[in-house]
Amino acid sequence: MTDSPKSHAIRELDRINLRLSSAMFGAIDNARSMRPGNVSRNTWIAEAIEEKLARDDVQVERQDSDRKRHA
Repeated sequence: MTDSPKSHAIRELDRINLRLSSAMFGAIDNARSMRPGNVSRNTWIAEAIEEKLARDDVQVERQDSDRKRHA
């Protein structure tokens, strides 16, 4: 069985389980609703993590293809 390029690209991302209170999800959803367009929770949380790392001056090697899969 041959892996498709798409399935290979998806495997480059790791998954986690994230436990948050319903109040936290509500706050995230409220923030998402104030942005133009449709922003998924995953994208919003990933952007928040990127912003925190940037504030802490943590360098992360980023692949441009990551944004395309989550946009």
